[in-house]
Amino acid sequence: MPNYYMGIDVSKGYADFIILDAAKQQIDDGFQLDDTAKGHERLLAYLKDFFASHPQATLYAAVESTGGYENHWYRCLKSYAKSLPIHVARINPAWITYNSKANGQSNRTDAISAKDIALYQIEHPEKVRYDEGDYPMLRRQWTAIQMLIKQKTQLLNQFEAQLYDAMPELLSFCRNGSPRWLLKLVERYPGYKQLKEAGEKGIGDIPYIPSRKAQIILSRIQKGIGYNDPVSAEILGDLATDILEITTKINQKKAFLENHYQEAQEQVDLLKTFIGIGVYSAVGLLLCIGDISRFPTKKHLASYFGLHPVYKQSGDTVGAVRMSKRGRAEARAILYMITLNAIRTNPVIKAVYQRSLAKGMHKKAAIGVCMHKVLRIVYAMLKNQTPFNPEIDLRNQLKSKPKQQKNKPSNVRRLQNYDDEAPISRRQYKKRKEQASSQDEYFVILGIKAPAPSKTVWGLRKINK
Repeated sequence: MPNYYMGIDVSKGYADFIILDAAKQQIDDGFQLDDTAKGHERLLAYLKDFFASHPQATLYAAVESTGGYENHWYRCLKSYAKSLPIHVARINPAWITYNSKANGQSNRTDAISAKDIALYQIEHPEKVRYDEGDYPMLRRQWTAIQMLIKQKTQLLNQFEAQLYDAMPELLSFCRNGSPRWLLKLVERYPGYKQLKEAGEKGIGDIPYIPSRKAQIILSRIQKGIGYNDPVSAEILGDLATDILEITTKINQKKAFLENHYQEAQEQVDLLKTFIGIGVYSAVGLLLCIGDISRFPTKKHLASYFGLHPVYKQSGDTVGAVRMSKRGRAEARAILYMITLNAIRTNPVIKAVYQRSLAKGMHKKAAIGVCMHKVLRIVYAMLKNQTPFNPEIDLRNQLKSKPKQQKNKPSNVRRLQNYDDEAPISRRQYKKRKEQASSQDEYFVILGIKAPAPSKTVWGLRKINK
């Protein structure tokens, strides 16, 4: 049964198509269709003709994830798969780019990009997942909420910049973000004049502003150095109003999401059994992870989130071990908030955090360890379809054997001993000296009489003297 691969490069309002066989040969000229009902009908007619001339064929189609422009084509092909032997996948555009660069591809057009997508399917079939359930309704809700959150962040940045110009005396209340009471205050009294006219009573009418805080605000603005003009006051008040309104929208959409997650209710309810994960964070995790079968082991999932440790060693330079952060930033942000909540409420994660601090870890590093622990638990829950059970985690810890420190000398220099005449740096010289010393100690610890030192070791000791 021959396999064929369709690459689809999606643009705003249209897409380019090309089909290759398993030998990477183009079987027909590429074509372009508009993202309309007529364009979708023409695609169906073309596919029917294709399968009529290739009755035993199976077609594997893929689109790049391009921020939503691919959704119509993806759903269209998924609907055709009910009657035609078609499998559809979404692919990260970064993978396509890296693969085309590795193939020496320098030119870039829509037709070439479509071919690159088809080539990626042929060259890396193990990395492409077809016919995945991607929760389209939940994804649209999630995307809308994230868009509003980004808009709110932009408005908050503008608000703090404008507050610095208009009433910098109030900016000290924003060290941990702009509190709601301050936004309500600025919305109602956006300038020095309005605040002074309102007085302690008017300011105190706003929730969460007691009389003592109202007195502090009035004392600070007595000699204000900001712009005391109606234009600045109007801009500042409008920004405060916009932030409060968009915050209300975000809360409403989150509440709607928490009441309408039936599309993935089974998986969300499973994740909610972990203390520290709510409906909103569970939906975010599901949308980021997708099909758990994509990840053969928990290490693959940790790498996808960018939690795996990395270090750099080149020549004499050795970098510090740190979190890679090469995965999805959005996924890591969701996991970070879950972990902070779990450290406070989940005894298992709280114990991991306290043990990490007892070892001398920095708080941020300890949180990183807890994030990795939470992700491993989530992986096991989704992989085995079992709710969270702290007793299972405890049994796994008792089963795991403590890591034994490897004292066996490296055999990387088995073909040549260290050469005293090598033009090495001082740092490399010290490193070689330490390695020779540790090797002698290894033989002594094992109760073996140390062999006669090599010429290199004698040379190092002589130079040291």
